[in-house]
Amino acid sequence: MSVTEHPAGTGPGPATSGAAVAEPVDRGGPAPGPGPRARFLREVAGFATAGLLAYAADLGLFLWLRGPAGLDPLTAKALSFLAGCSVAYAGNALGTYRHAARGPRQYAVFFAVNIAGALVQLLCIAVSHYGLGFTSRRADTVSGAGIGMAIATVLRFWGTRTLVFRGEGRVGSWTG
Repeated sequence: MSVTEHPAGTGPGPATSGAAVAEPVDRGGPAPGPGPRARFLREVAGFATAGLLAYAADLGLFLWLRGPAGLDPLTAKALSFLAGCSVAYAGNALGTYRHAARGPRQYAVFFAVNIAGALVQLLCIAVSHYGLGFTSRRADTVSGAGIGMAIATVLRFWGTRTLVFRGEGRVGSWTG
């Protein structure tokens, strides 16, 4: 369709005084996608969803391995950490970054990024407990599961999007 002229009172549309009437132009093609901010927020939401599922798997397996399975705490935590990493990788690879390349290399880098995140949490506890002298269980929880988890999550998000699933795969997420 294009712009056409119709004499007053004739042709399609409302009566005009002989002026050109603009009709919508259908250019075809797909509608524009969401802007960069909306894509980023969807990416964050997808990453957080995968992380929450991984946390639930890690915690649930750890409690089961420590309880009914009767494993020692370090073995139980090592196995639950591995399971949590696998759940997070699957959630991100099949959801948030589903259009990016995935395979053994990506999983190895993802696992390394998660190890780095765990080390950040341990470092926060070490600084608080041994360096600053905050030795209560509450202080250890705040420094490790609060401050350490927040810093580690930022590190994991950055590492996942830049080292594991590079920019070419970020076209959408499973949340939007």
